[in-house]
Amino acid sequence: MWVIKPFNQLTTKELFDILYLRTRIFVVDQKRIYQEVDTNDLKAIHVFKLVDGNIAAYARIFEDDGQVTFGRVVTAPEYRGKGYGRALIDHIMQTIQTDFPNTPIKIEAQIQVESLYQKFGFITQGDPFIFHSTPHIRMVHKPLAG
Repeated sequence: MWVIKPFNQLTTKELFDILYLRTRIFVVDQKRIYQEVDTNDLKAIHVFKLVDGNIAAYARIFEDDGQVTFGRVVTAPEYRGKGYGRALIDHIMQTIQTDFPNTPIKIEAQIQVESLYQKFGFITQGDPFIFHSTPHIRMVHKPLAG
């Protein structure tokens, strides 16, 4: 089941599971020391796939300086290879089209997933840069009509 909720509608269990998965992957597995939870969580729309009560895939979407962005895109290791990552991007783009129509889209993606986002119409802008010890790339997508 796919779930799409603003922060204030998340249950405490959903919030815990989201933060646990994000910290597990982006801090522990990737060995990055940074403030994983930030104020963008408060204004974000949270998109996630539930499988047997577990979060299998997750991302957050929010407006930033007149543009829409998304991030913290993750599939739990035990659910990889099942198509949830691509389905997650589809749900992200549908949510952007519905909730942020005609708004420019920009992301900062980890370099290893640049080609995945290109398959969804994202265009790379500029050179790679280091963000929290990890190579990233800026990417843009044309606004989606509502």
